[in-house]
Parts: sequence; structure tokens; C-alpha cells
Amino acid sequence: MKKVLLPLIIIVAIVALVLIKIFVIDKDKKAAQGPPGKQPPAPVTVTVVKNAMVSNTIIITGDIIANEEVELRPETSGKIVQINFIEGSNVRKGQLLVKINDADLQATLRKLKAQLKLADEKKGRLESLLKINGISQEDYDMALNTSQSLQSDIDFTQAEIDKTEIYAPFDGVIGLKNVSQGSYATPATIVAVIQQLNPLKIDFSVPERYASQVKNNSDIVFTTGTYGENFRAKIYAIEPKIDPATRSLKVRALYNNNGTKVFPGAFAQVTLSLTEDVASFLIPTEALTPTVRGQKAYVIKGGKVKTVQLETGMRNDSTIQIINGLAQGDTLVVTGIMALRDDMDVVIKGIRK
Repeated sequence: MKKVLLPLIIIVAIVALVLIKIFVIDKDKKAAQGPPGKQPPAPVTVTVVKNAMVSNTIIITGDIIANEEVELRPETSGKIVQINFIEGSNVRKGQLLVKINDADLQATLRKLKAQLKLADEKKGRLESLLKINGISQEDYDMALNTSQSLQSDIDFTQAEIDKTEIYAPFDGVIGLKNVSQGSYATPATIVAVIQQLNPLKIDFSVPERYASQVKNNSDIVFTTGTYGENFRAKIYAIEPKIDPATRSLKVRALYNNNGTKVFPGAFAQVTLSLTEDVASFLIPTEALTPTVRGQKAYVIKGGKVKTVQLETGMRNDSTIQIINGLAQGDTLVVTGIMALRDDMDVVIKGIRK
């Protein structure tokens, strides 16, 4: 008998628990949730839209390069017989820096000049005879041709001698030498590098969307890793096309490097002002949601959420400029936007300043 009653007692207990859940616990939950189909208000954080002064500037990276830079290489092969510069020193335009052995060319030049002297003397005598019909025109023309050919050979030899000399192409500072006197150099040998350090050029690229706002003679401010101070330069050249690979516009500015504080090859952080400061709205970037038509956000009106389409402008790490779509005093939803939809009830859990 006991064996029959025990399973019955267990079954009755289970049924009782199920009935309690259905009629008591679930009923209490439904009562707490309100009428069927009614969603509880979504918790959100908001901010009040206010006017702010927006400086339309962009910060981009750039490179500092010498105004002029040349790798000094010989035009001909040979042994270096003179090095007429001190490493790291200033040199003047036209200064002889390197001389390569040209003894064979100098000997050839002397020989050709002696032959030319004799050829000119002969040509002079034949010219006198031609005037009195003492010789034919053909004899005189042959002497004239010989003289002209020798002059051409002299010019060619002199040009070859000029190739054995390296002169400074501009005023600048010459770097470390890579050769020594007595070494053999070829046109592939870099003897040294000469750079013009004043002024300097700053190269940087502006995103395509700002290309129309970049103008010649505009000022830029840049900093380097060497000094903590700001340096000012002026834009003087703009590439006439957008780079299709980077979708950016290459710009070059000129910096008056008096005192030689800045060196070529350094990294530059460039601040470029595109327009004057203007009154606008700045909102947190997290309040935006991308759409196929651009950007949207949510504002609260009458306790309910409304979607607004926005036209945006300048952006930084935390805020973005709103050109159109918001009004002064609008209550803008900042957090909790993923679960929102139009006409939804919300409860404000915090206000961001």
C-alpha cells in the first residue's frame, strides 16, 4: 500500500507546483509588466544641444625635406685626386668639391691644340694663295675642314675634362663623405650629399573632401619631435590633381629655417586652418548612427523618440560638427540608441554636459 501511495503523493505535489506557477507567479509577473503589448520605457542618457564655436582645422602628418638636395656623383670613372670640402660644412655654389684624375685628357688636349695651331697657320697660307688663284678651292676647303675637325676634338676633350670635376650646384651644407682621396669612383659612386637647409619644405596631403578649401599663401602651423614649439610656414604649391590611390591632395609649404632648428627628414604634425571659427553644434560621435542616406540621431520630444537626419562637418576623436538637422535646445540621445525606434517611450537615466 505504501508503495502505491508514494508515487501518487509525488504526482500531486508536481501538479500543485505547476498550478502555483501558472496562476500565481506568472500572474504577478504580468501584473508587474503592465498591459499586454506595452514595452517598458528604454533607459537612455541625453545631452542638450547648444551652440559652440568650431574652428575648422585639420591635423595631418607631413614630412620635412630640404629645399634642394643632390647626391654628388662623378660623371666619369677614375681615381679621386682631390677632395676639397670638410664634412658637414657650408659650401658655395660653383665651389670645386672633387677632382678626378684627368692627366691623359690634359695630354690629349695639349696635343690637339698644337695640331690646331699648325692647321690654322696652313689654312692662313692657303687662303692667301686662293686670293691670287695660286691653289684650287678644293685645297683650301680641305685645310679648313682639318682646322674645324681639330677644334671639335678640342671641345670634346674639354667636355670630358669637365666631367672629372664636381662643383657645388647651390649654396648649402655638405654631408658625410663616402670616399677617400685615392679611391676609384664611378658614376654609381655617391661621394656625398649636399642639401639646402634654409628654407625648408613641408610636404603633406589633405583629404579629398577639403581639397577645394586649400589655397596658396595660406599659413600652417607644424611641430616636430625635436622641439616642443610651434613653427609657421606658408603654402606655396599645390598638386593639380587628387592622388587616385590615397584620394588626397598633395600640398607643399615653405618654412624660413633661420637658426637651423629644423632638419630635413623629420616628422611634422601639421595643423591647417581651412576657415575662420564659426558658431555651430558639436555633439558626441557616439550619438550618431550611419544610414544609407548619411547619419541619423535620436531626439526626445514629448517623452518619445524621434529620428532626425543630420548633415555633418568636422570631426575629431570625441565630437562631430552638425551643420543641419538639429536646433538649439534639442534633447539628444547619447547612449542606449541601439534599441530605439520612432515614437518609443524612454526614461532619462543621466544628462551629459
